[in-house]
Amino acid sequence: MFDEAEDHSKTGEIDKIDGPYYFFSALKKLREILPPWMPMLGIEGGRVNLVPVDYVADAMDHIAHKPKLDGHCFHLTDPEPMRVGEVLNTFARAGHAPEMTMRIDARMFAFVPGGVRMAVGNLPPVKRFIGMLLRDFKIPKEVLKFITYPTRFDNRETERALKGSGIQVPALDTYAWRLWDYWERHLDPDLYIDRTLKGKVRNKVVVITGGSSGIGLATAQKVAAAGAVTVIVARGEEELFKVRDEMQAAGGKVFAYTADLADMASCDALVRQVLDAHGHVDVLVNNAGRSIRRSIEASYDRFHDFERTMQLNYFGSIRLIMGFMPTMTQRRKGHIINISSIGVLANSPRFSAYVASKAALDAFSRCAQGELSGKGISFTTINMPLVKTPMIAPTKMYDSVPTLTPDEAADLVVKGIIEKPSRIATRLGIFSALINALAPKAYEVVMNTAFELFPDSAAARGDKAALKGEAQPSNEQIAFASLMRGVHW
Repeated sequence: MFDEAEDHSKTGEIDKIDGPYYFFSALKKLREILPPWMPMLGIEGGRVNLVPVDYVADAMDHIAHKPKLDGHCFHLTDPEPMRVGEVLNTFARAGHAPEMTMRIDARMFAFVPGGVRMAVGNLPPVKRFIGMLLRDFKIPKEVLKFITYPTRFDNRETERALKGSGIQVPALDTYAWRLWDYWERHLDPDLYIDRTLKGKVRNKVVVITGGSSGIGLATAQKVAAAGAVTVIVARGEEELFKVRDEMQAAGGKVFAYTADLADMASCDALVRQVLDAHGHVDVLVNNAGRSIRRSIEASYDRFHDFERTMQLNYFGSIRLIMGFMPTMTQRRKGHIINISSIGVLANSPRFSAYVASKAALDAFSRCAQGELSGKGISFTTINMPLVKTPMIAPTKMYDSVPTLTPDEAADLVVKGIIEKPSRIATRLGIFSALINALAPKAYEVVMNTAFELFPDSAAARGDKAALKGEAQPSNEQIAFASLMRGVHW
């Protein structure tokens, strides 16, 4: 009897996905999220048999040509099999993914009665959660039973037959990198997913607010070129219709509607127009927004700043979501993309009105995801870093600090349309949120330093006389803004 193998230790070639290879997608996801030195909690598991196909072929050839061995049984197995946790760590090193520095032996849960484990595992929320994780990591449920694989093989007959031949099982860590390389180049399931924008939006109805300039216009141009039925919305009729005509002349299926999204009646009218003309919406990009950079001390008599940002950034977006959602739920498919701000993660000073309105929309999206994900509705929040758009033009300091171009920002929106993640954020944004959660007082000092370093602009102070002669940013300001690239100051 010969145990089968699927990989080649010399070439790394794999002829099918099986065994530990099911976990490669999960290791790849960890590599994309975390640095390789990050310690991880994992599983120990039972011992598994892994032998490369070239060893099996050489051993079979040698044993088949030896006399007086007919009728014997030979297990072509690893004489020193590794535990599941050791195998996964070996492949994690090969793929530059974080390793499981602390591994829990699944046998420690054996004290829990089988009936209790089965009852908990059959609870609908538990089954759905586990199923979602397995689908996300592309791991078949049946593979889990091999984590505590109990079978041990007796290969003493094989060792006696191969003695003196020089044929032996190579150590996994000497060729694991070849297997990983072959898998990533040829067998990674992500290689066969249509990741083109055209494949996601062709003939789909995509509504983009704030579509006449900046991020909205750049996004509209990309989706129109990909074949989407592109609906752009803005207040200014002349500029809106001008860019519509330009995109139509380039061959795009583009429609334009004027609306003041700070006016709820105008939002409702827009929803009716779009649904009457197109029947439904596949993707809604809530991009239109209002930003105000002003300290709280300068806002004591400007309560309307908070009302205006909330009215457009939050209530206007929610009104459109609630208007288009009924047809999305009926069709059991739809995608909402909310353009938020890195300020929500970084808690940027002087942006209390703007950040609060965007944070409200973020919170709504997180709650809505829990309710609507089972109905085929996806929500994506993009915590956009600072972008060179007309919205930031009044703050002259931004002329000297690093910003994204509208085209670069639109690429993030395109990524959201294609991949449908729950959140898209820069590493700096995530890092800021993490530090604020772990060391809030220390982070408070950093933010207060930034507050003192970047004063209110002349526009924020309402000092019209100082607008023309506003001082250029200092070297310290430019250096700090460059270090915290993309954060609003």
